[in-house]
Amino acid sequence: MSELNWYVVRVVSGQEKKIKAYLETEIEREGLMEYVPQILIPSEKVYEMRNGKKRVRERNFFPGYVIVSADLSHGEAHHAVTSIPGVIGFLGNNGTGTKEPVALRQSEINRILGKVDETDEFEEKLETPYIVGESVKVMDGPFSGFTGTVEEVFEERKKLNVMVKIFGRNTPVELNYMQVEKLD
Repeated sequence: MSELNWYVVRVVSGQEKKIKAYLETEIEREGLMEYVPQILIPSEKVYEMRNGKKRVRERNFFPGYVIVSADLSHGEAHHAVTSIPGVIGFLGNNGTGTKEPVALRQSEINRILGKVDETDEFEEKLETPYIVGESVKVMDGPFSGFTGTVEEVFEERKKLNVMVKIFGRNTPVELNYMQVEKLD
């Protein structure tokens, strides 16, 4: 049975996703999934306004770092991780004189994983499901300020078809959940 621990890997900042993809490909190619089962980039979804539009962007908690669940007693696993282009090395082995990286404590990894789970829960709370026939006010986009009636709900895409009265005529408009607000 392998001894899995979480380790922090220093990588070139801004290249985290690319390096994660390289790592996953290399580990699978060498058949080391048992020794390196999970690679994470701790991040959160951030909403920002650009040109009057609300955009979702992913922001890394720790730019320049990737977290790896691994059993480094298996020498090939250590080598597979450190041989990827863009990987600087494991965090925690500086100054100790040994080549063995220091694993994260369980409390540290729980805090990091908890923060990631919290943002997922927040995301769920943010998306209030809409009901066909419900009146909504458009808060964002070219139809901002108009009111309309929900005609269709696409929950998997987080979008709505809303019938908006424009110049006295009903016009169907597709909007995402973030662009509308329920009317009381």
